[in-house]
Amino acid sequence: MGTRKGHEMMKGKRVTVIGSLKSALDVAAECAKVNGTDHPCTMLVRTKHWIIPDYVAWGVHISKLYLNRFAELLIHKPGEGFLLWILATVLTPLMWLFSKFAESYYSIPTKKYDMVPDHSLFEALATCLIAITPKDHYKRLEEGSIVLKKPKTFSFCKDGVLVEDESSRTKSDIVIFGTGFKGDDKIKNVFTSEYFRIIAIGSTSSTVPLYRQCINPKIPQLAVIGYSESIANLYTSELRAKWLAHFLYGGFKLPNVAAMQKNIFEWEKCMKRYSGRYFRRSSIGLLHIWYNDQLCRDMGCNPRRKKGFFAELFDIYSPGDYIDLHPKKQ
Repeated sequence: MGTRKGHEMMKGKRVTVIGSLKSALDVAAECAKVNGTDHPCTMLVRTKHWIIPDYVAWGVHISKLYLNRFAELLIHKPGEGFLLWILATVLTPLMWLFSKFAESYYSIPTKKYDMVPDHSLFEALATCLIAITPKDHYKRLEEGSIVLKKPKTFSFCKDGVLVEDESSRTKSDIVIFGTGFKGDDKIKNVFTSEYFRIIAIGSTSSTVPLYRQCINPKIPQLAVIGYSESIANLYTSELRAKWLAHFLYGGFKLPNVAAMQKNIFEWEKCMKRYSGRYFRRSSIGLLHIWYNDQLCRDMGCNPRRKKGFFAELFDIYSPGDYIDLHPKKQ
């Protein structure tokens, strides 16, 4: 549905939006823009997430704290050697300090509405469960064109939504779910065979078994692009597509099944360590450079994209660093 039709659908209606991340925030912002305080948009938030106005905390762009090679030295990595393990262990307090520094700034506007999450900003970035607020989000909360409710449970009734611990119902003409979708199902439903469905997505106690976040070792004919989360999904998917095309062209060979499974398990350990209950998302948010390095080496490309030692260590890595990446032909 386009923006115009969406506005027509919501205009003059009592709208309830379920969710608290990007989709829900954007829908609520559009609704508030159309209806104002005459018909406030109600947001039902069951899980509090870090919702930030921008990527600058106390005058420091947080990408300088998290999106360079130095930042990755503070984190344990899959397949790291002893020296990198020692560095990550010793520098762990600095990682905690970075997180608290940014949290102290971003929690200021959220405290007023009791929306400070119970998990750290570091975990939010590790899982890519973070969102930028739409323009004037807090202004709309202040004026009342968006109303926040934080129930643990809710149910539907004839003319709206019944919210836990509220005697009156939330009257609604339209209820919109901004809760995303289950990526596991997208992969599983490719198959009709129950056997392959189980192999494709693995156990719920582990990550989805994808080598380089693309290929299942036991189903090498299937490549998945877009399941694993990153801070910038578009360019990550493009890089994976280049990697896959180079593989199909015969540019490199996959390791044997045992070696691929070992690599998957190493990534799984890191995801469980830093992503907590959200490890199943297979997010590479805080190990994006390390991950890109592996793809580059597979394609015969130089993973070092900066000029000079200090630039390589401290400069921010972004999509532009991989714009001229061309796999070597065999």
